[in-house]
Amino acid sequence: MPVIAVTGATGTQGGATARALLAGGHRVRALTRRPDAPAAEALRRLGADVRPADFDDRASLDAALAGADSLFAVTTPFGTDPATETRQGRALVDAAAAAGIRHTVYASAAHADRGTGIPHYDSKHLVEQHLHASGMPWTVLGPAAFMENHTAGWTLEGLRRGVFAWPMPADSPLTLISGGDIGAFAALALARPAEFAGRRIDIASDALTPAGIAEALTAAAGRPIAHREVPQAEVRRHSADLAAMFGYFTARGLAVDTARLRRDHPEVRWQGFADWAAAQDWTALLGAPADAGA
Repeated sequence: MPVIAVTGATGTQGGATARALLAGGHRVRALTRRPDAPAAEALRRLGADVRPADFDDRASLDAALAGADSLFAVTTPFGTDPATETRQGRALVDAAAAAGIRHTVYASAAHADRGTGIPHYDSKHLVEQHLHASGMPWTVLGPAAFMENHTAGWTLEGLRRGVFAWPMPADSPLTLISGGDIGAFAALALARPAEFAGRRIDIASDALTPAGIAEALTAAAGRPIAHREVPQAEVRRHSADLAAMFGYFTARGLAVDTARLRRDHPEVRWQGFADWAAAQDWTALLGAPADAGA
């Protein structure tokens, strides 16, 4: 049975892809810098072969990819910077080509190939271009905004106060996808290379305005949550990269043909935001409502 290597296996996209592949009966080699992490151990229990790998250590990549047939590749600038993401992504592509990988599925970002001016989208597009030039069969997936971003960081901090603080107007649509759907689609592409090789596909499952997101969160969490538009200047003080991203989301949007994806690939469950939100443990995330004991 072919061996499918999965980078970022303890993260959102890589973890979801590894789990989807394992559920489909595939042989998965999970690559991570933290092979002793709880998420890595959970993959071992599901049947994955967990291997250490570091994008900044070519020898570790060569060892981890030796004998693998296919690769799910994902890179990130968070914790580093876009230039580092590009360098690491190119190193991964070079190692995959040297290992004779027969099909690489790279998780980029929706619209990253459209000259967005968003630094961490442009860095991914540079990796895409390096992958195209590698000579390996490839597929590029462009996920839209992650639903999981609504349960982390400053967004979660706001939700605990009953506020969905988001740097977009209340009526500007935001295109969304869950990590589970990314993993399911990536597993599909890896299992059917003849169908997906040479294609770049932006993927999403839903689109809601910030006002609509706040309504869905209110229903799912069982407590009032109101949207508040965060000024772009406030975001820019924190990160020029994120400010550029939210500016693009507002001015251009991440148009994805979700109806066609659902029609052409019904194997993916294509979870809507309301269903995703309903599946979260909001009591654990937000704490018990203030009037829970009243």
